[in-house]
Amino acid sequence: MKIESLSTHKKKFQTDRMKVPAILHASDELLPNDKTLAQLENTASQEYVFHHIAALSDVHDKKGRKNPTGTVVASEKYLLPQINDTAPNCGMRFLKTNLTDADLTPENIDKLFNALLKPVPTKAYVGTPVPYSLVVDICRYGLKPVTEYFHTRTKNEIENTFKNGNFFDQEISQQDITDAIPQLFLWIGKFRLGILGAAGNHFLDLMKISEIKDPEMAEKFGLKKGQYIFMFHTGSGLLGQYASYLYTPKKKEHLSQRIVLELGKLFWRSGKKNIYKKIAKKIAEYKNKDEFFAYDADSPEGKMFLTAHQAAGNQGFANRSILTHNLDQTIEKILGKDPEFDLLYDSPHLFINRENHFGKDVWVHRNGAVRAQAGEPVFIPSSMSTPMYLGIGTDENESTFFSAGHGTGRRKNPETNTAGTKEELFAKMNNKKVKLFNAKSKGVVFQDSGYYKDVEEVIAGMEENKIVKPVAKMEPIAVLMY
Repeated sequence: MKIESLSTHKKKFQTDRMKVPAILHASDELLPNDKTLAQLENTASQEYVFHHIAALSDVHDKKGRKNPTGTVVASEKYLLPQINDTAPNCGMRFLKTNLTDADLTPENIDKLFNALLKPVPTKAYVGTPVPYSLVVDICRYGLKPVTEYFHTRTKNEIENTFKNGNFFDQEISQQDITDAIPQLFLWIGKFRLGILGAAGNHFLDLMKISEIKDPEMAEKFGLKKGQYIFMFHTGSGLLGQYASYLYTPKKKEHLSQRIVLELGKLFWRSGKKNIYKKIAKKIAEYKNKDEFFAYDADSPEGKMFLTAHQAAGNQGFANRSILTHNLDQTIEKILGKDPEFDLLYDSPHLFINRENHFGKDVWVHRNGAVRAQAGEPVFIPSSMSTPMYLGIGTDENESTFFSAGHGTGRRKNPETNTAGTKEELFAKMNNKKVKLFNAKSKGVVFQDSGYYKDVEEVIAGMEENKIVKPVAKMEPIAVLMY
């Protein structure tokens, strides 16, 4: 697989099979493995793709997925559900606080995070139950109904959320929602908000700003050295997953998922059932094809899929808002102080959006990638025990479709001192003075820093490629993760 070097941190990859090139925004050290390159080759060979595939520095393959994480794929007319993972609006939320060293002593951090295990659950059958009507309203209107129902007190919560917390640009009726998503999935959604998540590396981080890189922009964002911030990384929960499975040939990983999916379809009172029958028949034909499943965005099938995708995506904004509310209430209860949360930004990294690039209106599919337009905040976390950066997008990164990676990504080959057991992991965390809470899963060891790419090299590449300009650097203090 021939890779042409365009600069230290940018490569061009194209084979005879590929309709368009893949532009790799990575140094030699950060290039992905052969499996990832093979997936990029297959994605770029699809007839529907536009101009080029953008692969960010955190690009990597993921089990059960056809397209790598850390990619941006555009198409003029088509929606490609297999480009993205099956959890629309997996994303991150950055919260400024007024908390001080006196508030967050080691003892208080222990009290707070132990108290958070219930209101911010990582793995639970029931999170923060809400009425069915609220679930439907979230699908229709996004974040606003949540802030009104819970009387959240986070400042700038709606205005500093991507698209004001609503993926829809037009009025959507309740019938539109139930025509696109089975009522059973919406009912399940009543119980599945306010859950951090057990998949991947979903987390709640407490961090402290250690260095200001751009004083002018930091002042504009209300950031200063020594300031404590919280960061959430969550998705749209089971509703988002089921709504996605309904429209994609991706194999369902668990028997329970297959059963719920069939029950949802069986009892679905949709006015567009005949349209879905056509979709289901086509899905069955694509289960073992290298070719990607596609919807014409202007077709009834495409509009039905997009409604489900955007409605389910709104659940991600709601989930992070409810978790923030629970965190807010717990801090006041344990520390006796209102943290005065102020939302810097809530940014999805798994979504489809209509945008203009290279003179064309196209459907941009970001899979493990955030939008990074000029001045837009970008979060670049790494492992749970290494620094995170906050940057802003520039007006010179068209080669990424004005996007950025949602983290550093995993190394091709882990470091030799990587933790192999939980005991080794906790020892490394203690040495770095980072507290880890919950950590119930066997896979938590794979969040060790030895599995992740060097954040400094990633940032250097993002600067050279004019993807972001760094604003602040943060050090991890405490982490809640499954």
